[in-house]
Amino acid sequence: MICDGPFIPMITIGEGTIIFPKTIKEYDDADRKTIEKNFRAKKILSAKEKWEALQTAHEGIAQVKQSKIDMLTAEYELFKINEDEVIQDMHIRFTTIINELHSQRLSSSQR
Repeated sequence: MICDGPFIPMITIGEGTIIFPKTIKEYDDADRKTIEKNFRAKKILSAKEKWEALQTAHEGIAQVKQSKIDMLTAEYELFKINEDEVIQDMHIRFTTIINELHSQRLSSSQR
């Protein structure tokens, strides 16, 4: 299956000049076993493709989370009160940064 492509049982008519696919009724045990191997190989290849897609998606998600953590850490480290900002607003902004950072780190460590 992998090297030669899918197996299609063929029948030869005459002196080998005409070749065409067998009907399902014409399959023998060897044909059925080979077709079953084809089916298993297709399932394995499909599962592998799905696994690779999941790995790629997960790596992307992990990178996004790490970028968000880095951004929040920088915000935290550079935090200062803005001009014309009242203490309550500064406190809300600071608490929001801390909560988001804590949330991102928790979700990253649970993987």
